[in-house]
Amino acid sequence: MSSDALPAPAPVTLREVALAAGVSVATASKALNGQGRMTAETRERIRETAQRLGFRPNSLAQSLLRKRSFTVGLLTNDTYGRFSLPLMAGVSDALVDAGVSVFLCNVEDDSRLGQLHVEAMLDKRVDGIIATGKRIDRHLPIDLSNLRIPVIYAFTQPDPGSVAFVSDDAGGARLAVEHFCGLGRRRIAHVSGPASFAVVHERARAYREVLAEHGLPVAEPLLGAWSEGWGHEAVAKLFDGKAGRGEMPDAVFCGNDQIARGVIDALRERGIGVPEDVGVIGFDNWEIVAEATRPPLTSVDMNLATLGREAGLALLSLVGGQAAAPGIRKLPCRLVVRQSCGRPVGG
Repeated sequence: MSSDALPAPAPVTLREVALAAGVSVATASKALNGQGRMTAETRERIRETAQRLGFRPNSLAQSLLRKRSFTVGLLTNDTYGRFSLPLMAGVSDALVDAGVSVFLCNVEDDSRLGQLHVEAMLDKRVDGIIATGKRIDRHLPIDLSNLRIPVIYAFTQPDPGSVAFVSDDAGGARLAVEHFCGLGRRRIAHVSGPASFAVVHERARAYREVLAEHGLPVAEPLLGAWSEGWGHEAVAKLFDGKAGRGEMPDAVFCGNDQIARGVIDALRERGIGVPEDVGVIGFDNWEIVAEATRPPLTSVDMNLATLGREAGLALLSLVGGQAAAPGIRKLPCRLVVRQSCGRPVGG
């Protein structure tokens, strides 16, 4: 910085606003905070004067006055932001009209780092915390059960007796398999992720139930990794030795979009058309994967932004003193239909 740089102008004070508007400091303060008795004309004149002078209220002083900071902390161990970023967008959307800001802290899988972030949030007098993660069957590596501020859980394992929001994985799987059935597909396979994930079993259970309800053969789901490589490998397990025997699947429901992309690539390498011969549906609706797949991938969307919005509204209610019944709220998924699953038979 050069030595002749001009100093930053001093911020406009409330006293200067009051003087320019011809009122007392107390009256100016009440007008800008929506308090006190005065005519509408006086209140509007004071607000216009403050705007014209560029007055910005002292947020710290306001938070002390109202005993609120109008900030909310979002804790996550989702390092890549695959789930936490769309969820945060929903939280922000819910809170912006209430003048509440959200700041994100990544705790990774480090309990010490998590505790440091929680202590920093408490020091900053956040109004509440939303805890989220990268899977619904694992708790964040922090104890949030006895904090003096409200805590909402979203897309992570909650503490007992708390309020939590998750996507309805079984319902999402039903959407996918029912869609295949409606298209006339009759030999529907399921390729999913590791058996250690609760959602894998939720989706597999729904897959079996829908096929049984339609009187269709139920194949045992193939479980592996959340990767394109596993999707590619699974195609070999599903198709090798079955050519011409009428046993090959005509549809594959995949546990995530990366698996689905691997399945589609492997089918193409075998000269099997997608969706002409085999329809494919993924899960997560990760748009940078689903839309770039060829053909574009039909996928189950977990509505994470909606989930985040509901979590944000619930936290606002708790901060406002309203009680909320503890428990896990399951929110519906939706099916985003693209070209990979095909049209109805004969359509």
